[in-house]
Amino acid sequence: MAQRLSAQDILRCDMCETNMVQMHCDTCLFSLCKACVGEHTMSDESNKKHEIVKFTFRQSTLLYPGCTFHDKKRCEMYCNQCDVPVCISCIISDHHLGHKIESILRILNEKKENIIKEGNELNETIYPTYHDIENDVENMMKQLEKEYGDIATAITKHGDDWCNGIVDVVKKLKTEANEMKTTQLQTLQKHRDKIHERITEIKDEIHSIDIAVDSYEISNPLGVKSNVDD
Repeated sequence: MAQRLSAQDILRCDMCETNMVQMHCDTCLFSLCKACVGEHTMSDESNKKHEIVKFTFRQSTLLYPGCTFHDKKRCEMYCNQCDVPVCISCIISDHHLGHKIESILRILNEKKENIIKEGNELNETIYPTYHDIENDVENMMKQLEKEYGDIATAITKHGDDWCNGIVDVVKKLKTEANEMKTTQLQTLQKHRDKIHERITEIKDEIHSIDIAVDSYEISNPLGVKSNVDD
C-alpha cells in the first residue's frame, strides 16, 4: 500500500498534466483530477459510458511503463517487431506502421511464465547442482587434508627410525609434501570460490525473479534476462 500511495503522489492528471491525480476512468484508463472529470466525459463523442472511480479504487493497479518518446504517456501496448513497449501515440506514428502490436499485458503474462519457469529451474535444478558440487569440493579438501596429514605422520615416524644422517632427507620430503598439499589446496580453493560465487549469483537471480514476479512494475519482469543456460 505504501508503494501505491507513493506512486499516486507523483502522478499528474492526463488531461491538464498539472493537478494531482484523484480520479480514474476505468473505461479509458485515464488518470484525472476532479476538475477534469467533466471535460473528459464531455469531450468523448463516442457516447460510451465512462466508469469514473477514485484513483485508489481503479480496476488496473499495474504501473504501466512511461513512454520514452511521448512525455507523460503510458505504454499499454507492445511492438513485437521493435521489442519495446509503446503508447497510443507511438502506435499511430509512422515509426511502427505495419508492425505487429499486442497488449502489453499478454507480453507481461508470457514473460512472467518464462521467468517463473526459469526461477523453478534455478531453484530445483541449477542451484542444487552447484550446491552439491560445492559440497563435493569441500569433502575433497577435507580428504586431502587427512591424506597429507597421514603422509606427514608416516614420514615423521620413518624419520624417527632413521639415523641422524638422513634428517635432512626427511625434512626435504616433508617440505615437498607440504608444497604439493598447498598447491592442490589452492587449486581446489579457487574452484570452490568460483562455485560459491556462482551460487551467490544464482541466489541473486532467484531473488530478482521473485521481485519481478510480484512487482506491480511491468518494466521489472520485462527487463529480466535469462541466465539459466549459464
